Amino acid sequence: MPRPRLNRKIKFEPNATYFKPQGIPMRFLENVELTTEELEALRLKNLKDLDQTQCAEMMKTSQSTFQRILSSAYKKITEALVIGKAIKITKQ
Repeated sequence: MPRPRLNRKIKFEPNATYFKPQGIPMRFLENVELTTEELEALRLKNLKDLDQTQCAEMMKTSQSTFQRILSSAYKKITEALVIGKAIKITKQ
């Protein structure tokens, strides 16, 4: 039985929850789902310019877990940009 998932602190609610490449109808696009947790990790690391230890403390998680969340977010965004997929932001 896996460990229960901890609630991480997210202080950001996005205004927009969907992004897609311009000029391609939605029916032709695949989605990449980015969680609010991953979006918060990106916001803290890249917009607030905090180091990973500070980000992990703010999200109430370990630094290694924060790194996994951040890596997952980078991979999803890269896939969407390179392959041309839509990005859907979901609550977890």
